[in-house]
Amino acid sequence: MIVITGATGQLGRMLVEQFVRRVPAGQVGASVRDMGKAAGLQALGVRVRQGDFNDPASLRHSFEGAVQVLIVSSNARSQGGDPLAQHRSAIDAARAVGARRIAYTSHMAASATSAFPPMLDHAATEDMLRQSGLAWTALRHGFYAASGIALMGNALKTSVLEAPADGKVSWTAHADLAEAAAVILAHEGQYDGPTPPLTGAEALDLADLAAIASALLQHPVPRWILRLASTLPAGMVSSHRLTRRSGGCSATIPRPCGTFLRRRSAADGVWPVQQLARVWMSAEPRSPGQGGAAPARRICAITAISSYMRHSRITLPRRNSKCEEPRTATGALFTGPYTGTPL
Repeated sequence: MIVITGATGQLGRMLVEQFVRRVPAGQVGASVRDMGKAAGLQALGVRVRQGDFNDPASLRHSFEGAVQVLIVSSNARSQGGDPLAQHRSAIDAARAVGARRIAYTSHMAASATSAFPPMLDHAATEDMLRQSGLAWTALRHGFYAASGIALMGNALKTSVLEAPADGKVSWTAHADLAEAAAVILAHEGQYDGPTPPLTGAEALDLADLAAIASALLQHPVPRWILRLASTLPAGMVSSHRLTRRSGGCSATIPRPCGTFLRRRSAADGVWPVQQLARVWMSAEPRSPGQGGAAPARRICAITAISSYMRHSRITLPRRNSKCEEPRTATGALFTGPYTGTPL
């Protein structure tokens, strides 16, 4: 039996559907956290059992009888959880029930030295598998095509694709990755350890996506690159130091060449990142050139900085906090062509 975790998720459900096309449904198990979402899986004739990464006993029950266990990587870190602890629980449970092989949805850029946080988790999980004593396969996925669509923002509605400078990426559809996993694991032993990169055949940047959108919508969707007032040549990354005037606290913000923010007048409601950060860090935020507080623009500032922080691995000092040593990290946005080298 092949047991698949996260089987009610976008990728997990597709994996189950692909496996039942290649092996009898009775040989496929679905491990799900919420049985209430599993009705569609049960209709396929597969075995469905409740299994929660945070409940090792439930995982052992869910994995019972498995020859192979396919662990779909956890996104717990996005909610403040620990994906590595969850992956460890799944590996231990697979070993406890006597599984022969563990497969894991890793990434083509998995690296212990990556500046992109998810790649660190993938590399650490591959190390766990390497030390598990079991046969293992790391499915080295490319970047999900759904992420490329998300990066387009509201371009399909506004007919303008506004985003920072980017590089070409071999975006890969969930459906293609699910089919590849089913082919690989239905023929156990075809790949031991990491697979070759599983990616789309063509590398596309946002300008290419805008061109595709233009063709589908039958009207132009121009690609506009958002930049700060001063930028570096394409492909380069710099750091920009912002200082809180009161108390001397500072934070080093890595700035990819082109950021989510572009310089507009204060009347547009968007300020350069320097002003935004000062507003956020100041005890009494005020709008430029005015003496009173500007609640609406403060919300804009907080929103913009939050977006910038999510994509750049940065931490600004908390308001009214004691000074801490500045922390520097490399931004996670692409600033040059992506060719498979770990980020």
